[in-house]
Amino acid sequence: MPDRPYIFCHMSISLDGKIMGRYMETEASEKAGQAFYRIAFGKDRFYQHQGWLSGRVTTDDNFTLYARPALIPGSPKVTAGDYVARKSDMYYVSIDPSGRLGWQDHVLHYHDTTADVLEVLTEKASNDYKAFLRRLGISYIVAGRDRYDYDQMLQKLKDEFGIQILMLGGGAVLNWSFIQKGYCDEVSLIVNPAADGSVKTQTLFMEREGLSDDTPVTFQLLDVQRTEGDGVWLRYKVNHDQ
Repeated sequence: MPDRPYIFCHMSISLDGKIMGRYMETEASEKAGQAFYRIAFGKDRFYQHQGWLSGRVTTDDNFTLYARPALIPGSPKVTAGDYVARKSDMYYVSIDPSGRLGWQDHVLHYHDTTADVLEVLTEKASNDYKAFLRRLGISYIVAGRDRYDYDQMLQKLKDEFGIQILMLGGGAVLNWSFIQKGYCDEVSLIVNPAADGSVKTQTLFMEREGLSDDTPVTFQLLDVQRTEGDGVWLRYKVNHDQ
């Protein structure tokens, strides 16, 4: 295991275990969403993390909105390795192996939280994409050849950017791969008192061939609290030694 940040997975789910869907349109889920934000991003937040990490699809769904990156074909060759544009108190770490996200700025805004964007690439990302990130002043690290290298990524996040505590925030495949490989220490769940019964939306954890499988993982309950609007906040320790 690398010398890595402490990682907690903080998610809001429906009563039937979904992380997205029509249940989010209810008033009950709006109140649960307030609890979700308060715990991880509020003025007196519970978790004192320096960044949160999400996958490419989650990032496109919530921030880049499937915009295409403004690449300049044949950009001058950038320096090999990582690029540290600046240091920040809060980072949004985006897993983007091939370099596909169409950022518009080096920062993003999530309610009243501002974070510097930090891209995690593999060697599949093109020189043109790296040049695009540099023009915007977006930091990036390269971790892995064809798929991202967890050990290398987490070591760099801690050593190069000072991230001691990292929030894992979806999607389902990313969450499960981190947990199953032993890189997630804690799971924090806001359970919405709402459901929609959809079979087309992601659950909290989902396997993907080549990244994870359906080998079970167990958890130890740390705490239970009632939150705004009849929601429940559950905290679990991930059992690594099984």
